[in-house]
Amino acid sequence: MPKQKTHKGMKKRYKITATGKAKHRKTDRGHLKSGKTPKRKRQLRQDAVVGGVRAATILAGLRPGL
Repeated sequence: MPKQKTHKGMKKRYKITATGKAKHRKTDRGHLKSGKTPKRKRQLRQDAVVGGVRAATILAGLRPGL
């Protein structure tokens, strides 16, 4: 039986917090920042936490053996 492997794309984009939640970097941070308001850019600095069914899928891809 072959080993289950970690999804490498998910490994690069998501981290698991100490409480077991998945967090990721928000989108729209790369370029064209002059058109965004200071409030929007400030809010984009925070990492977002994934919830619901999507979080379960991500956690399954990051921890295939569990």
